[in-house]
Amino acid sequence: MPATPPSTTTDSLAAPVARRRFQLPAWADRLGAFGAFICALHCLLVPVALALLPALGLGLVAWHGIEWAFTSLATVLAVVSLYLGYRGHRAYHAWLMVAPGLFLVWLALLYPPLHQSVLPHAAAMATGGVLIAIAHLVNLRLSYGHSH
Repeated sequence: MPATPPSTTTDSLAAPVARRRFQLPAWADRLGAFGAFICALHCLLVPVALALLPALGLGLVAWHGIEWAFTSLATVLAVVSLYLGYRGHRAYHAWLMVAPGLFLVWLALLYPPLHQSVLPHAAAMATGGVLIAIAHLVNLRLSYGHSH
């Protein structure tokens, strides 16, 4: 008579429980990259738009509240997304891009001499937006890229 196999219930109780880490879906980094590129495009086009706005009767594009809201949203999304990605891949490369990007957009928003001059403000915001977008793409690649 063959020996009966040991009970699987006692073996499974002794096995450690795998802890699931919270991870944002891939679309969060894609949304962050898309939003940051849109922000950079917006900042590049603001000097042109400021000349055309009175003729078109539009004032929303140059509204400073949008800058505050979008910069705050971009900051929260970037920090949360990169933090959760870092917990999984343990690579700091995306942080090297997002840190100067966030510094530039907040500097352009909070430093009055830079905020009040049109072209330097647009350049700082656009450069910061591109760096934030690249950081999201790097994080996306590190989190969901193929490993060979």
